[in-house]
Amino acid sequence: MLTFIIGLVILVVGAALYGKFCERVFGPDDRKTPAYTKQDGVDYVPMRGWKNSLINLLNIAGTGPILGPIQGILFGPIAFITIPIGNIIGGAMHDYFAGMICLRDGGSQMPDMIRRYSNKGVYAVYQIFCSLLLLLVGAVFIYTPGDIAATQVLGFDGQADSLSTWVIYGVIFLYYLVATVFPIDQIIGRIYPIFGAILLFSALGVFAGIFLMDFPINELWEDWNGGSVLYGSYFTENHFIPVFFITVACGILSGFHSTQTAIISRTMKSEKQGRMTFYNMMVVEGFIAMVWAAGAMGVYNLGLQAADASLATSTIGIVCKYILGPVGGVIALLGVIVLPITSGDTALRALRLSVADTLHIDQTSVRKRLALAAVIFALVAVILVIAKVNAEGFNILWRYFAWSNQSLSLFAFLAITIWMFETGRKKFVFMPMIPGIWYTFITVSYIANAKIGFNIPWMGAYIIGIAAAAAYGMVLVWYGRKREKIKNLENGR
Repeated sequence: MLTFIIGLVILVVGAALYGKFCERVFGPDDRKTPAYTKQDGVDYVPMRGWKNSLINLLNIAGTGPILGPIQGILFGPIAFITIPIGNIIGGAMHDYFAGMICLRDGGSQMPDMIRRYSNKGVYAVYQIFCSLLLLLVGAVFIYTPGDIAATQVLGFDGQADSLSTWVIYGVIFLYYLVATVFPIDQIIGRIYPIFGAILLFSALGVFAGIFLMDFPINELWEDWNGGSVLYGSYFTENHFIPVFFITVACGILSGFHSTQTAIISRTMKSEKQGRMTFYNMMVVEGFIAMVWAAGAMGVYNLGLQAADASLATSTIGIVCKYILGPVGGVIALLGVIVLPITSGDTALRALRLSVADTLHIDQTSVRKRLALAAVIFALVAVILVIAKVNAEGFNILWRYFAWSNQSLSLFAFLAITIWMFETGRKKFVFMPMIPGIWYTFITVSYIANAKIGFNIPWMGAYIIGIAAAAAYGMVLVWYGRKREKIKNLENGR
């Protein structure tokens, strides 16, 4: 239990210190935000600070900070240290600067940010990559909450040939359509506080139960193979680097988040709300990831559930019901279901906005928003059907989702780095470059080895990953200095 507590202290204290540092580097001021200068009653709408923070949390926290840690804790108690450190210097920093740069640049969406701080080639690759990821997010975040609701709340079998499965999917689909098309303050702004209350009950209930029920949680300095679960063997056999950092995505870092913080950049009343809205909400997601990692380890160690990554979904129900009882467990499960639903709706909203902005499609009328949304939803439906009817469909879908999610963050780190070069902050470029270089190695070496990738032996995959990481860093420094010189000439310096 002590390792878990140490990890929580690292998360809280580290967030307070590094979050303040990030804020000082960016320098928020009192200028009018896009919520006022571009107010349109649809996407640019001033909303209260607490509501923006809550919406952003629900937007970014899908099933990633639950399913990922449940699978990732099989690598052992080292997860309780790597999650908070990665969250503070990687994920929360990524979310803060992505959101704040979009805010300062007039509420631009991430494609605009990438276009402005890179070149046409990078922008084109990003557009394709981002669109595919958001489609995958939409499909994954219908599939997972739908199946949890069907099998663990409503008592259905969740099979592809059951009408109940598709009815549940259809209800989620309908909600997504409404939330994607209608003004953000009319649907999302009103219903999210209710979802937020359920989410907090779920996370805090499991957190309290871990201590009250004295869950058996391994320590970092103990024998990881000393109990019934061989964490040490799993750590060695399954290549902690890079697999852990792909598996535990959202609690540490998620490229998907940059597409969501950009949405909230259009509803914030002040730049000074950015640290709470962007940085601290990612820290809360890290807390959720830590809680579910600890809950899963306790369940595994008590023998209530087999320590099997493929059983992560059923582990959720066991943790909730064992700690909170039948009624409280169902309410907690509703909190788990809320997370992906409140990420899926804004993922599709972000996709609609980015496509509309890129192709200059007017979105002022409901009819035009529906027309564009219909195309997007049709593609999501195709992916969902393929994943559901194929026995291995969801596993393949999830693996591509996890890898592409982490890979997308490299574009944001690139843009943040160039922004720092252009705005006289080049002495701070280590902030985005360190996690950017690290995750270049992680994503490239993973896809080089993975069966869904190039299936290259690990030694070759590591060499390719190191070469890619070195190239990423060198090209960024070269390009950043080039953009800095151009900016200085434009400003007469």
